[in-house]
Amino acid sequence: MSAELQEAKEIIDQHLDEQNESSDITASELAQHLQTLKKHDEELFTEYLGKLDPEALGDVAIELPDHMLKDVIETVPSEKIVEALEELESDDATDLLQYIEEIDEEKAKELFEGLDKENQDEILRLRSYDDNEAGAYMQTELFSAKLDEKLGDAVARLRRLKQEGELENISQLFVINNDGVLQYGIPLEDLILFDFSKRLIENIQSTEPEHYKPHTALDSDDIENVVSIVQDYDLSVIPIVDDKGILLGRITADDIHDFIQESATEQIYNLAGVDDDAEEENTLIKAGKARAIWLSVNLMTAIFSSFIIGLFDETIAAYVALAVLMPIVASMGGNTGTQALAVTVRRLALGEIEFKDAKSVLKREVSISLINGLIFGVIMGIIAAVWFNKGLLGVVIGLSMVTNLFFAGFFGTIIPLTLRRLNIDPAVGSAVILTTFTDAIGFFSFLGLATWMLI
Repeated sequence: MSAELQEAKEIIDQHLDEQNESSDITASELAQHLQTLKKHDEELFTEYLGKLDPEALGDVAIELPDHMLKDVIETVPSEKIVEALEELESDDATDLLQYIEEIDEEKAKELFEGLDKENQDEILRLRSYDDNEAGAYMQTELFSAKLDEKLGDAVARLRRLKQEGELENISQLFVINNDGVLQYGIPLEDLILFDFSKRLIENIQSTEPEHYKPHTALDSDDIENVVSIVQDYDLSVIPIVDDKGILLGRITADDIHDFIQESATEQIYNLAGVDDDAEEENTLIKAGKARAIWLSVNLMTAIFSSFIIGLFDETIAAYVALAVLMPIVASMGGNTGTQALAVTVRRLALGEIEFKDAKSVLKREVSISLINGLIFGVIMGIIAAVWFNKGLLGVVIGLSMVTNLFFAGFFGTIIPLTLRRLNIDPAVGSAVILTTFTDAIGFFSFLGLATWMLI
């Protein structure tokens, strides 16, 4: 048995020994060690999968890639998976059932029908939202109380729900009126300052009521706007309400963190022209196929650049030094464009800029690119002039670098802004489009100037 497999086995054994108490091993760690088991010993993986209790099984299943989740639904009894779904918080249960549905619709339907009516209603409600709406990310489990309820009674209810495992990650008491409209949000740490024998409204009025007015989000709000609110006000939780102000659920900081992490991963994959789903599938054929699509697009752009070079074959033949210096012009333009692209995509993702800000953003990025073009154009011009003992060659490459870096900054900024304007993910394909422009402009300007000035 390999050291890696032995370590994974020992850690999972430790969790199994502690799972009825309070295991320190997270679901993410368990999922990673189960992946190690599967890689080395399929039978051992299946055996340990069956040993997990429903609560751990649900948490781990969410962390598993699709090809391993398929193993779960094929080897674990449906009754146990149903129990695992019921142990999860509403948003996680909804996500897990959706993951299962993408793999096996019939199995997902069977599991859904096995849930109790309350869990079914919660899942249907959360699935009614679009993927970009805040309601799709909220969980319906929360700690709330009415204005005229005694604080002591509310805290006793919280204690009971915690003991029964019905509530987790509670940081605030949401106070509602008789119609369910959210009025206040009180941090649990502030409750110790209140009189438990008094009604909540009496406790709140004896302080500064405005201090407990919560930041909220509508269930129909774009999730990216909700993320901005949470970040701007450093919130640990944000209540979700409908257009009448009725409290529907909450989104916690860990949910926001997960969304940011997933978005960042997607942006990185998209910038590289890689399909994140295929990569997470972890199979050579699917991952290779997904990458090959973008590589084929890149091949076409490379052929286009080669065609431009071919237009000046006589110039290159007459002056071989041009072939030596061409890669420098293309490389500097590509890197400058990538810098502008990365900064612009990041600012778009964070909501710092929109298409309406194009003028100011372009001015900034193009100015930076032009300054760098002048600096490195002069440097490279001197190097080329000394290297090949021809002053005009230095002038050609200097002017070409200024031109290419200027346009690289321009296109590195305008491409993602335009894609966002067209409601297309600005990260998807931006790098390939940018490379086409920077290579074409770089080669054309360099060889064109050389033909005009040297030949």
